[in-house]
Amino acid sequence: MTETERIYDQIKRAYSGEAWHGPSFREVLIGVTAAQAAARPIRNGHSIWEIVSHVSAWTEVVRQRMQGRPTGQPDEGDFPETTDTGEAAWKKTLAALETSHEALLRDVATLDESRLEEPCGGRPISYYIHLHGTVHHYIYHAGQIALLKKL
Repeated sequence: MTETERIYDQIKRAYSGEAWHGPSFREVLIGVTAAQAAARPIRNGHSIWEIVSHVSAWTEVVRQRMQGRPTGQPDEGDFPETTDTGEAAWKKTLAALETSHEALLRDVATLDESRLEEPCGGRPISYYIHLHGTVHHYIYHAGQIALLKKL
């Protein structure tokens, strides 16, 4: 297995499952309703919905950087605000997350391993660090969501 294939596998596990650490990002979202996603059980904390939008937006930033675009923060902001909190909007948010994740996997699958140490998207941070950072990002926010669900 190549290093790129191992990174692909880790991104997939952190997002979809069979991760050794516990529930993946997608697994912690199972059964979350729009009302639960929009709730703010910790004053001044982010909602599940905001976290999902944040992860989706930053996954897109990684993709844009991999495509050579020197992207800063997401166009929609670091933690995009939720205005429509209905079930249809929640399903749309989850679909956007899934779409960005699947597109990232496609990009990683075609990434030449020789590029892993190169700067990515005009940043001094390598492809390798961006992609491992995506794994960590999924895991970190999955833990937050797991706690918010318990509240």
